[in-house]
Amino acid sequence: MNSRREFLKLAMAGSTAAVAAPTAASAQAKPKRWGMLVDLRKCIGCQACTVACTIENDVPEGQHRTAVPVYELDGPDGPSQAVLPRLCNHCDEPPCIPVCPVNATFKTDEGAVVVEAEQCVACGYCVQACPYEARFINHKTGVADKCTFCVHRTSVGLLPACVETCVGNARVFGDLNDPESDIRKLMAQHETKGLRPEFKTGPNVYYIGLDDRLASTVAVGGGARDLRQGLETPAHGEV
Repeated sequence: MNSRREFLKLAMAGSTAAVAAPTAASAQAKPKRWGMLVDLRKCIGCQACTVACTIENDVPEGQHRTAVPVYELDGPDGPSQAVLPRLCNHCDEPPCIPVCPVNATFKTDEGAVVVEAEQCVACGYCVQACPYEARFINHKTGVADKCTFCVHRTSVGLLPACVETCVGNARVFGDLNDPESDIRKLMAQHETKGLRPEFKTGPNVYYIGLDDRLASTVAVGGGARDLRQGLETPAHGEV
């Protein structure tokens, strides 16, 4: 019997993935590489994505695979608020994979980083290794949990739940290897940034309109840890 890992790889390899079907010959020659773009100019912090993800993936109360914390940043005209949707960055070089003692975390052929729950021993090493604080030990299942880019949906041509429910169309999901995909077109038109560039993990979640202070100073112990502990917002000035 195939393991869940083998099933996911087969499903992803055979997916028609209508959400990002290649239209250019150059894109057809490459495997899909999923990525997400978040336009912070459109995000209103409504948490529709958080609710949709929680329902879709049966995430326990107080824990989140994705959420939108609100940060207060000090500026010359006083404090201002900034929303920052957070999720696993599905890195090209994910630091969570090599620290796993049982190889429970792996990348699909399309680049999504997922956890084989049946193999996870809940040691928490991956939770500590993630510079984006995107992982947690699921209170219900007792194993490591995180965003999977809704691999069960994308493998059958659907969008991730958070993208489908975003009221402002702030989240765009697609094939980074396809120059004709919506995500690639938007990235060509706008400056994009990723979180924690100093770690050189090659994140595949990008932002339009990201404040440099959030890009470089979101640190371990900040907002995402609060989310893992079930808090909604970090303290004033904490990023």
